[in-house]
Amino acid sequence: MEFRAARIEDADAIAALIHGFTHEFLATPDGKGAERFFESVSVTAVRGYIPDPRYQYHLAFENGLLAGFITLRDRSHLCHLFVARDFQRRGLATQLWQTAKMAATGLGAIEAFTVNSSPLAQPVYERFGFIKTGPQVEMHGICFVPMRLSLTSEK
Repeated sequence: MEFRAARIEDADAIAALIHGFTHEFLATPDGKGAERFFESVSVTAVRGYIPDPRYQYHLAFENGLLAGFITLRDRSHLCHLFVARDFQRRGLATQLWQTAKMAATGLGAIEAFTVNSSPLAQPVYERFGFIKTGPQVEMHGICFVPMRLSLTSEK
């Protein structure tokens, strides 16, 4: 497995991986109302995020194929964590999380990480130490569970 930061040319693979999972968190099966969300994860949008210093992408490849990636915004909000189905249950999500967490905390103090977890991914984030901070939310055509990981409690 090769781990590296994202490059502009990775935008197509990143967007495709996200789109392969949208059925798991759309509020309606047809995606009605999620247009704003789809626009935010389009190839064009991802191409804009990659060079933006507010975003840090960590990607994992196997034999040139994108196996998974994680994105942090402002070093403390976990925007995306996706692992291709063929690479799930191998510890890749944990490896990506540890890589991103170490990179973010290595740049200075952070009190907490937040994530808006898909309902199906909530157990993964709980294993990472995140705690649900409110009820499931439906917004912009998607469903998510707000969660937080306090780093002050780890000391």
